[in-house]
Order: sequence, then structure tokens, then C-alpha cells
Amino acid sequence: MNINDLHENHDLALIRADNPSPFTLEGTNTWIVGRNPAWVIDPGPLLDAHLDLVAQEVTRRGGAGAIVLTHDHADHAEGTSGLRQRLAGLPIAAARGDVDIRLSGGDRIGPFEVIATPGHAADHLSYVSGKVAFTGDTVLGHGSVFITPDPGALTDYLDGLGRLRELDLAWICPGHGPVVDDPAAKLDQYIAHRLDRELKLVSALARGLRLPEDLLDDVWADAPVYLRAAAAVTLRAHLDKLDDEGRLPSGVVRPELPSWLGH
Repeated sequence: MNINDLHENHDLALIRADNPSPFTLEGTNTWIVGRNPAWVIDPGPLLDAHLDLVAQEVTRRGGAGAIVLTHDHADHAEGTSGLRQRLAGLPIAAARGDVDIRLSGGDRIGPFEVIATPGHAADHLSYVSGKVAFTGDTVLGHGSVFITPDPGALTDYLDGLGRLRELDLAWICPGHGPVVDDPAAKLDQYIAHRLDRELKLVSALARGLRLPEDLLDDVWADAPVYLRAAAAVTLRAHLDKLDDEGRLPSGVVRPELPSWLGH
């Protein structure tokens, strides 16, 4: 099945925001699903041209049922109010915040089953319609995501990936990057990647490394300089997991969290 079949058979539209960056890849993907009504997944950033295109597509499809958010990071949710203004106050559904419909894992809304996938953000949800999963920042089209070091974040992230892996999926429609046409392989890769980082981190700690700079140089040596701060955030989540499991040696210094994380 090719990408055109995905859009035609599942009645999807992708409108990508013009906000490329090392974190957003080619830009934020806004997904529009179905018609009469259409459902908007992640309006994206507050860019008028982008929101105009989304509103036009929704109107062409007979109006919107709701805006559903995978999580409240600005590159996914900042445009919510602007899109709502363009579409006459349609409801907003998400896991937290000033929303009309509060969602959690196991809920259903419109054509979607809601899957709890925290880790990248504590409020992160994924949405599954048939054999298509809309994963926001839990799974990207390429590359990996940083894990925000909230309590239990990395364990929760792996659990969320496991929940997605149990489903019979044909496609993953991510929040950034291209569509994934082999979800099982991608999810296995994501799980293996995180567990491999953990093994390397445990090895580095066993060799006496304790400072975040040394741990990053050793375990995240493949991370480009412009992603080192994100790697440090994920390092802290890994250290927290080891600590929760009683496997963190004494004397380890956790990295400071960057201001952009919002903690």
C-alpha cells in the first residue's frame, strides 16, 4: 500500500506547518481525518498561513467535530485558539489544560481510540482509527524523541510504546516527519533504541563515570551538538529510571534542565 492509498482509503489530509527545525524536523504535521465532521489532530504553531489552510480543508470536508491534541507543546498546540476562531468555536479535546473535553487512555472520541503515551510529555496521547495511529511526538517519522524527566517518564514511555506495539497497525502518522508504513518494525526499533541507551548508560556508570558531560560524551556520542541539550534531558530521564529501580550508583550528578523545557 502506498501513501496515496493511505490518504484515500482512510480519508486523511496532511497539512505540514512551515516550522522546520532540529526538533520539528520538516515541520509540524496537522492531520485532518474524515468528513461530516472532520477531526483535526494538532493544529500546530500559530502561523496564519498554516491555520488558513487547515481551516479551508476542514470546511471543504463539511466542518469539524473537534480539535484533538496529542500534547500541549507549542509546536503542536499553539495554533489551537486561532483555528478555533476560524472554525466557529469547535471543541478542544486533550489530556490537560483549558479544554472542553478531558481525555485519558482508554477513552473514545469521534473515530479514535485514545492511547496513553506519556514520556515525551506527561500529557501525551496517541489516537488510533482502524489500523492508523496518530502518534504526535511519541513516534516520529525519523529520528528519536527526547523524554521529559517527569516522575516515571521513561518507564511510562516504554509502556506506551508497548501498548501501540500490541495493536494491529498498518500506518503511523507522526507529528513530525514522513508516514511510517511498517509500524511494528518502527516500534520495535524505538523500544530497542531506548533499552540500548540504558545498557550503555549502565556500562558507563559501572566504569565510574558520574558527571553528565562525561555520560553524554560516552553514551550519546552520536548526538549532534545542536541536540546535546535534548540528549541531556533524556539522560536525566534515564538516570531517574535507574534511581527508581534502585540501580543508580551513588555520586551521580544529574544534568540541569534547559529553560525551554518549561520545568
